[in-house]
This record gives sequence, C-alpha cells and structure tokens, in this order.
Amino acid sequence: MSFLDAIGLTKKITRPRLDAFLARHGSDQKTLEIGCGNDQYGKYFPNRTTLDIEKRQGVQVDIVADAHDLHQIADASFEVILCTEVLEHLHTPHRAIAEFLRILKPGGLLLLSTRFIFPLHDVPGDFYRYTKYGLRHLLRDFEIIELQEEANTIETLAVLYQRIGFQTTTLGLRPLKLLWFMKARIVMLFSWILTREFGDIRHDKEDRSILCSGYYIAARKRFSA
Repeated sequence: MSFLDAIGLTKKITRPRLDAFLARHGSDQKTLEIGCGNDQYGKYFPNRTTLDIEKRQGVQVDIVADAHDLHQIADASFEVILCTEVLEHLHTPHRAIAEFLRILKPGGLLLLSTRFIFPLHDVPGDFYRYTKYGLRHLLRDFEIIELQEEANTIETLAVLYQRIGFQTTTLGLRPLKLLWFMKARIVMLFSWILTREFGDIRHDKEDRSILCSGYYIAARKRFSA
C-alpha cells in the first residue's frame, strides 16, 4: 500500500474532518477518553485520562474498564468526555450514555463520533448504526450543541468504495484494490451533484445527506435536571 499512500489514494476521506471537529472543541480541561485505541487526538486534550476495555500494546491505558459500567469513577469527575468511533461497538449503548452523563460535571461536554452508513468493522464487536434522529433520542438528557454530518450522500458513496478497497480482495488479486480507491476519488468529484434529497420515496419530507457515513456530536450536560 506504500505507493497508494504516497499518491494519496488510501488517505481516509473523512479523517481530516473528524480531526478538524476535535481540534475545534479541543480543551485543556480534565478529559476522559473512552476507547483510546490510539493517540491520534491526544494533542487536543492534554489533560486527559485514557480508558479502554483492555490494555493495548503501545497505547497508554490509564483505566481498564467497560464503558457500560464505570463504577470506579465518581460522579461529576470530568469536564470533557471524548468518545470517537466507539458507540457502534457498545452492545447496550444507553447504559454507557447514562454513565457518561453521571461522571460529567454539570456543563461538561461529551464529544462523540459514530457510524451510520458504513461496513462491518472490528467484528464481531460491531453492533449498531445510528441515524441523526436516533442519536438525538439517545442523547435526549443532554443539550446537543452540535450534530455534524460527516459526509454528504455522494461523499458517502466514495467512503464506501474506499472501504471496499480496504476490506476486500477483488478476484483474488491485491493490485485490483486500486480500482476501488480510484472509484472513490472519481465519485468525490461529483459530491455537489444532488440538489434536493428526501427522507421518503414520495418526496413529502425534505431532508439532507440521506446517506451519511457518520456523525460528530458535541453535547453538554445540563446544569440542572
């Protein structure tokens, strides 16, 4: 893959967008990072404690715990919770969200990203996909201050082509991955082409990004119930 990396074909289309979202919400407040599989975003949260379900080689894990049960962390302990690309891997997400709410200080911020239209990944621990409406329901006890679509409908098709390249072989030949990565880049050229989108086939309810690879959410814990 080194040549494809060098010419940018295998650069993940949406990664810079998530990076920009987290940079915008970066904070030196006391932060808990849930699911710290890597250290990509630590630079934006220098005062962070990392948590994962198990120790990981080459990654600093300060707390080993299950996001569904954070009993070892006291109420109102953190000002920020960072949870990127984890929610779809939680078998009982409402329990984890309740724990996040409990350990955040009043006015604290939950920064979360998750998948909507996306292939299976990290199986078998891949449980759910979320619409923006489902996320608003799941986070109904928070004040949602930002819910950002990661990609529009055409861009999401490009993301899917890229993931086919990453996660499959074509006719048993690794070099044919290039076809999927090229397709992704070509499709991106047409990201502007749709003028209207609808949430139903009768065109009764206009919506946007009816295919969306995922969402970025900033949600605040209310100061009072």
